[in-house]
Amino acid sequence: MRSPAFVLALWIVLPIAAAETGFTPLFNGRDLSGWVNVNCAPETFTVRDGMIHCDGIPTGALRTERQYENFILELEWRHLKPGGNAGVFIWSGPLPAIGQPFLRAIEVQVLDHGYGQSDWFTTHGDIFPIHGSRMKPIGPSRGDRSFPSAHLSKGTPEWNKYRIEARNGVLHLAVNGTVVSGGTDCSWRKGYIALESEGGIVDWRNLRILELPSTQPTAADSAPDAEPWTSLYDGRSLRGWETPENVVGIWKPSDWVLRARTAAILWHTTRLDSGRIFLDWKWPAKPDAPVPPLVLQAPGSDTLITLPPQPAARLDGWNRIELQRTGNTAQLLLNNQSIGSLPLPSGPLRFGIQSPASGIDISSPFYIGDR
Repeated sequence: MRSPAFVLALWIVLPIAAAETGFTPLFNGRDLSGWVNVNCAPETFTVRDGMIHCDGIPTGALRTERQYENFILELEWRHLKPGGNAGVFIWSGPLPAIGQPFLRAIEVQVLDHGYGQSDWFTTHGDIFPIHGSRMKPIGPSRGDRSFPSAHLSKGTPEWNKYRIEARNGVLHLAVNGTVVSGGTDCSWRKGYIALESEGGIVDWRNLRILELPSTQPTAADSAPDAEPWTSLYDGRSLRGWETPENVVGIWKPSDWVLRARTAAILWHTTRLDSGRIFLDWKWPAKPDAPVPPLVLQAPGSDTLITLPPQPAARLDGWNRIELQRTGNTAQLLLNNQSIGSLPLPSGPLRFGIQSPASGIDISSPFYIGDR
């Protein structure tokens, strides 16, 4: 009987055997059918020369339409700019974490060598949980981050091949044919697969997947199912927002964050009839009152409908407000906790975000409902 340590050491250095049959493409080479742009501009992820091309702006994700549980994922990537950053999200959620452009997931790092290395990251295939996920690292590690046992990735503009095996909450990553890193006891162990945009100009090709038999994850082990949320901010511009001259100079896109540093309202062109809105915000300085930034207004009215002050809102961190309208009532959630209801007038309402005089940072405004 071989010891677990021997088996682990053998696994770490073994090259990958001959390819299995039964893989299906995750990308058709023509368009992004089967994928969802979560929180990026339409220009961020495009199809070029039969590849998925990412220009890295803004930070965000392109995810699969459906969830996957146990599988083998193979793909090839190359950075086109030295020092580029990107990643593959495994078992991810459908929406960004609060105050983040990233999805909750296990991240498989995709870094170019020009990014540099340190005692807490490498450019050769680190694996680590982000924003609520959990994982125990296999092999060399620091904290919950698995470091590769061999440095096998190639720098820009050469191609690299990743093979990611995901089985019952255990991940193994092979870089260019050799397994180098991994993790166990992952949570979630069923979710979406996503490609990360984070500044790097990256090409992706030959994405294919082999699904393996289910091991019956519980609801607690699985990401929530996606709903048809629409991102209202593209990370590059004020597209979709009303932009009179007195607003353009105040509200400024800054990658995944939309910023204002003085008092102003930015209205969206969408009208809220029935449906839901959520957004994240952070105050760069303590406001006079902890009022969430979401505001509403009836057509033809000069009266603003503001939300009540929320003493439980974090003054030094990110918050999420969600409003669900049904008829003349809106139900409110603050950081996923109910904070009561708000009466509303009849008819479609315009909605916007209001900055206090001390300024505000906004991220992840999303909408679902009748447009």
